[in-house]
Formats: sequence, structure tokens, C-alpha cells
Amino acid sequence: MSTFRDIIGQDQIKSNLKNAIKFSKISHAYIISGERSSGKEFISKVFAQALLCEKGGDEPCGECHSCKQAQSGNHPDIKYVSHEKPASIGVDDVREQISADVSIKPYSGPYKIYIVSEAEKMTAQAQNAILKTLEEPPEYVVIMLLTTNAAGFLPTIRSRCIEMEMKPVPSDVLKDYLMTEMKIPDYKADVCVAFAQGNVGKAREMASSDDFTAVQNATLNLVKGIRDMELPDAVAAIKAMSEYKVDPGDYLDIIAIWYRDVLLFKATGETDKLVFREELSTIRRVAQRSSYEGIEEVLEALQKARLRLGANVNFELTMELLILTIQEKG
Repeated sequence: MSTFRDIIGQDQIKSNLKNAIKFSKISHAYIISGERSSGKEFISKVFAQALLCEKGGDEPCGECHSCKQAQSGNHPDIKYVSHEKPASIGVDDVREQISADVSIKPYSGPYKIYIVSEAEKMTAQAQNAILKTLEEPPEYVVIMLLTTNAAGFLPTIRSRCIEMEMKPVPSDVLKDYLMTEMKIPDYKADVCVAFAQGNVGKAREMASSDDFTAVQNATLNLVKGIRDMELPDAVAAIKAMSEYKVDPGDYLDIIAIWYRDVLLFKATGETDKLVFREELSTIRRVAQRSSYEGIEEVLEALQKARLRLGANVNFELTMELLILTIQEKG
């Protein structure tokens, strides 16, 4: 059973949605924006389940026929808009799954809810098609646009929607959740929290992934010995990590956490806030040999590498430039 209580953090969004139900102020359209894995889909499903719950409260009961249908993913009044092309949601997708369907009244509940994941992938034509529905929606229709980039929508779409933005979950809340609900030890929770940067889905994924643990260990071994490696060997070591089911950007995040630890120790000499506390002897050695400016340059190089990978710049070239900076400055 999933309820608003199961949503970690996001108190403002939870309050807004529950009050909308409580005071019967349901909008015809919502935009929920936030990074990948931040929990947009989970929130939209809980909201949809609550709207259709036969008990009529601001929390889904989880026991009625409607709630059970929603939990199984088979509720006739909750529509998940799909798209065949992975990179875009086309006008035909919107016309067939929304525009041509909205005139059909709900099967059993008071609302008919359309959930559009990855809504930033809607083409301009698709956005214009959905805009026509937003301009004159039937009273029972609720459309939820879930996106990583609300700025990509037409202004006319945004003006007709209630916009809500996912916020990073506070570190202490996220750590407590990982240790209490996922039963992971303190030191592993620290790594997951530092890596996830407030993204609960990303933290959960890391906490339960054997691949992530292997990548973390391989990345730390690489970064600790990188100054003594030949450039082709270092690039090959990073390439070898592609056997794991982990995004290449994750390697960069692990390296960034490492150098933030080095910078923190160099500046304060304190160890209690280090993420990789078990690597203290190596962190101390790197902090002693590296300048503040050098560490900052490494962190900047990591950010540049992340942007290059996002822009589909050649992987090996990107890694070579990064490794050269680390070998020289780190």
C-alpha cells in the first residue's frame, strides 16, 4: 500500500495535494518537475489513488476496490501515456491516448487521470495537441505532466497548470530512511546520501545495487593510484567499468565526493564529516600533496566532464582531459 506518508520529504507538495483533495480544489492540470528518480511518478500515483479512493479521504485507504486496482496498475480511470520513440512523445501519442479519450467519461470514479512521464520529451506539435485539451478540459479530467525540465513547455501550457517542484530531501532524513527502512549500515548510508544529493530514488538504487558497490570500490582504487598510471591505462580502467549497469556520470560523482573529502580534510583537519572515513590515511596523503587551487581545478574538471558527456562528446577524449587534470593537480 502506498500513501502520502510513504513519500520521503517533499512536505510542500504533499501538503498542496492533500489540501486540494480535502477542500475539493482539484486542478485540471499539474506539472511536477524534478530530476530523474526524484519520486515524481510515485507522488503522482499516490495522488491519483487518493482522488479515486472510495473512502473519500485525503489519503488512499489501500483497501477499497479502486485502491487495489490503482496499486496493481490496472485502474481503468488512471491512464499512463506511453510513447514508442524513446527520445520523443509525438503528436500521435497525445492525440490517441489523451485527445481522443478525454470525451469518454470515467469508468467508475469521479476523475479520469492522465499521467505523462518524461513530459519534457513532448514535441512542439504534441504540446499544442495537449494544450487544446487543457484549454477546455472536461470537468472530470486531471492531467499530470512529470518532467525534468518545466522550462521546456510552452508558456501557454504552464499558465494552465499548477506547478510543483521536487526539492532535495534533507541529508539527515534520507540517511535515517536508508538505515531504518533499507537496513544499510551507517557508513554505506553516508556514501549513498552524499552521492544522491537529496534524490531519494537515486539513494535507494545505490543502497540496493551490488553493481554500485563494485563501481564505488573500483573508482576509489583508480583515483588512489591514478597519479602513477599511464594515461591509456587509466582510460582503459574507466572504460572497463562499463560492464556494470551504472551511468558513466556516476563514476564522476564518486570521484567528486572523494575530492570534496580531500578538500574538507585539508581545510579543517576534521574527520567526522568525511564520507570515505575508512580511507583517511590516503585522504591525508592527497591533502598534504595537493594545493587548494589544485583540488578546486579537479572539481571543476569533473563538472566539465559531466557536461561534455551530457553533450555526447567522445567518451575517451573526455576522460583523457579529466585524467590529465587529476594527474597534474590532484
